Formats: sequence, C-alpha cells, structure tokens
Amino acid sequence: MNENHQTSVSPAPLVHGGDWAGYSEEYGAPPLDFSANVSPLGVPQGVRQAIAGAAQTADRYPDPLCRSLCRKLAAHENVPESWLLCGNGAADLIFRAVLAQKPKKALLTAPTFAEYEAALTVCGCRTESYLLREETGFCLDDGFLQAIVPGVNMVFLCEPNNPTGVSSPCEFLLRVLERCSRCGALLMLDECFSDFLEEPERHTMKPFLARFPNLVILKAFTKLYAMAGVRLGYALCADGERMETMRSAGQPWAVSSLAQAAGEAALDETAYVERVRRMVQQERPWMIRQLTGLGLRVVPGEANYLLFRCPVPLLQPLRQRGILLRSCSNYRGLDETWYRTAVRTHPDNIRLLQAISEVVR
Repeated sequence: MNENHQTSVSPAPLVHGGDWAGYSEEYGAPPLDFSANVSPLGVPQGVRQAIAGAAQTADRYPDPLCRSLCRKLAAHENVPESWLLCGNGAADLIFRAVLAQKPKKALLTAPTFAEYEAALTVCGCRTESYLLREETGFCLDDGFLQAIVPGVNMVFLCEPNNPTGVSSPCEFLLRVLERCSRCGALLMLDECFSDFLEEPERHTMKPFLARFPNLVILKAFTKLYAMAGVRLGYALCADGERMETMRSAGQPWAVSSLAQAAGEAALDETAYVERVRRMVQQERPWMIRQLTGLGLRVVPGEANYLLFRCPVPLLQPLRQRGILLRSCSNYRGLDETWYRTAVRTHPDNIRLLQAISEVVR
C-alpha cells in the first residue's frame, strides 16, 4: 500500500445522549444539556473533596474487591456485603452479567435502554423485543409474562423504564420474577432511576433477593449524584457463585480508587439527595403541563426525564439555540417524532420550554 495513502474510519454513531464534547467542538462553547438524565445540581461538594483526596494515593492499584465501598453500600442497601459487586458504571455490569451467563435467547422490552441489546449482541445471543404500546401508556402487561417461556435465558427490565419513565407495580414485577424462576431465566432488573420515584423504598425488588437467586438488581451513582464521568455502579444478587462469575467476566481493576472514594462520600450526601429529589418532584409535573400546553403528547413519566412526541423537528433548531435534546429515533418502537428531555432546574427548564415554543409555533 502507498505509505502516503491513508484511510479514515468514521466514528460509530452515538446511541446515547450527553454528547457535550461533540457540541463543544462544533460551537466552541458548552451546551445546556437536556439529553442526559443527570442531576443538574452538579457533583456534591463532599464527592469533589473525596476525589481530590484520593488523588494522593492514585499511584497504587485500586482495591479490586472495593471492600471499603462495599461495606458502606451494604449498610446503605441493608444487604450482606457478599451480595454486592461494583463496576465501571451500570453498563459494565450489564456486559459482565451477559458474558457470565452466555445466554442463547433473551427477552427485552421496546423501547428500552440500548446497552442491554448491545451486550447481548456481543455474545451472539438472539434477542426478542416485546413492544410497549403508546395506546396503553407504554406499560407492561400480561403479554410480557407470556413471552417468558422455557428457552429464554435472560430477561431485562428497566424500572422505571428508559426512555418512557413508566414503572410497573411491584405485584406485577413479582409475577415476572416468579415466571423467570419457573422458566430458568435470569432477571436483570435495572433500578438506576428508581431513586426518583415518589416512594423508591416501596418499589424496589430488594426484599426478594434472598428468595430468588435468579434476580440481579442494577444501580448506579450516575444519575442521582451527577457522577456520570466518575463511572460507578453496582449489582445486587444473593447468588454468590453468579457474582463471582460476573466479577471474573471483566477486568480486575474496573473501579478506580478515585471512584471508590467518590462512592463512599456520595452515600453521606443525604441533604443533596433530598434537594435533587424535591426539585425533580416539583419540576416534572410543571414540565408536563407546559409541554402539553404546547400541544405535544407527553408520557407522564415518574423519573427525572420525560418522553414526548413532537411532529416538528426539534433536534437541530434547539442545538442552534445552545440546547441538547435526546432524539428517540434509534429506540426500537419509537420514531423521529419522539424526544426525551431531562428534568433540570426551573431556570433551565424555562429556557428549554421557551426554545421549544419558538420552534413549534
């Protein structure tokens, strides 16, 4: 080959929100980012200080077992330490679980978080998507239960779901869990957004971990603590052998010492958590009313984001106004008329609604 000849490879298209870097490169300034569902209050001060303090010991390998963090998490979640596995965000744990299980067939909902299918595809698993319908509010129904049959090795559920923000009653989730148990399927239950529910402690399936070793619950520090760049998540499961298999399915130092220190500090930020939850609970219904008032179809979600439909293209017009919004055109079951917006502070939300109003009217 001619040494002067160079081939270029285009980067893979991004399938998630939060591409502030691409915007900054294009416009030379940071955007107002509604495309990522992260606390708009910024990284808690205690977490910032912990990261700075941990930098002094960054010359040492991090604890591969995250022992100190797991002790604190165990007390926080009220579970044994042996039920915990920390990872480089929830996405890392999704891939670990799939690589450990090596499923042949898996069941997903559509629409839902893209990394479930991405991980399953990597290991050659065949996936089936159960379509959640707009006319029923994107809610799970008995048809999903009937889709869990022998031969399905893994089932993924996001509660509340991303991007719809819709949650399912615990009674229904228990039926899903029992069905998975009878059919020999592992249930991967993503509770990363559950902290934004009105009563998260009443919605979690943690009380059923001991009874169902085929249940893995995923959680992360990303959303509630604005720690997306730190990369820290954890899995809960009562099956010790499964947890060890998941641990061995990835790199040994998945969680940096800085991330471990940040996680411990975050668990002390109770006042910060209450501020974030209170803000979302106040702003979410206000945003629903405002978006509906613009004539848009809004799904009444329960998390820190909202799914809505707009017949007018919004992505580029808002981008030109300095605002990033999440197009949902690459979600199975949705098209280019669907968008997801984060719930941010009131001044930020006013700016978003004003910009949308300018575009649609």
